[in-house]
Amino acid sequence: MASGQLVAVYGAYGHTGRFVVAELRERGFVPVLSGRDAGKLEKAAAETGLEARPASVDDPAALDRALAGAAAVVNCAGPFAVTAAPVIEAALRAGIPYVDVAAEIEANADTFARFADRAREAGAVVVPAMAFYGGLGDLLATAAMGDWTAADEAHVAYGLSGWHPTAGTRAAGAVSHARRDGRRVRYANGRLEYRRDDPPALEWAFPAPMGPRDVIGEFTMADVVTVPSHLAIPEVTTYMTVEAARDMANPDTPAPVAADENGRSAQTFLVDVVVRSGGRERRAVATGRDIYAVTAPLAVEAVARVLTGRTRTTGVASAGEMFDAADFLRALAPHISLELDQ
Repeated sequence: MASGQLVAVYGAYGHTGRFVVAELRERGFVPVLSGRDAGKLEKAAAETGLEARPASVDDPAALDRALAGAAAVVNCAGPFAVTAAPVIEAALRAGIPYVDVAAEIEANADTFARFADRAREAGAVVVPAMAFYGGLGDLLATAAMGDWTAADEAHVAYGLSGWHPTAGTRAAGAVSHARRDGRRVRYANGRLEYRRDDPPALEWAFPAPMGPRDVIGEFTMADVVTVPSHLAIPEVTTYMTVEAARDMANPDTPAPVAADENGRSAQTFLVDVVVRSGGRERRAVATGRDIYAVTAPLAVEAVARVLTGRTRTTGVASAGEMFDAADFLRALAPHISLELDQ
């Protein structure tokens, strides 16, 4: 348990931000609520009894006040194409670690490109995509690799029972779509490729109890940034169950609805990661409930490990490079079930 350390949460009133605030409190941290909407912050502060510090991303002084006295900051406010850089800058000025839950491919790529040298030179810790998309897949791929130093290909298949996206997810998706000029993206031949053709439709053999399911191939998520950022794998492909992809594409799909006392929805997930090298194959599988809710223990476990020195590097690094992947995943046992085949 943390001993009352302050952790700033930017976007604390959002759907994922609320889960992160609750998880921080459960772990003994004291969240400081921040974000762009002063009214929503005041409401969240009244509900939680926590301090609110409004800050716009275009106001560095306000961001500095928001982070004052904090041991770390977790950025939960999308679109991260807008918020990541200003909040990272504020974290660097404050000399504290930065963690975000970005799922935007381009925003994560920007974080690596823009801050890698500065963060490393400052001995700072910046962990982007510490979330269900990007972070979990990267941890699973890294754990599956084990003692392999390279692989030919990695596959991350998302078996979601459905996907009711939040308003933040839709807003971030719109920004990414605009940045790509409507193109889709994949990671092949050691680089991001932008294409205008349709993604492939195929069947993925998920392990029991899910079994084979129709999926959209090259339904590309943030794993194509996090995994190859530190693993020598030239082909990284992600897949999504057809039902979840349709939910996401349908503008009438409602936002998630709480189905238990912790605010989790009834959504379930199975993430199946396979790495292959020279005809050999290794696998890691995680199952759980509610992709937004499970992001909170991922992000907060990262904060706890950074603040207690359980890291492997400095600078900008994904979850699998920053932490002992297998140990990190085992620490999530209350929230996910893990099968690791090496």
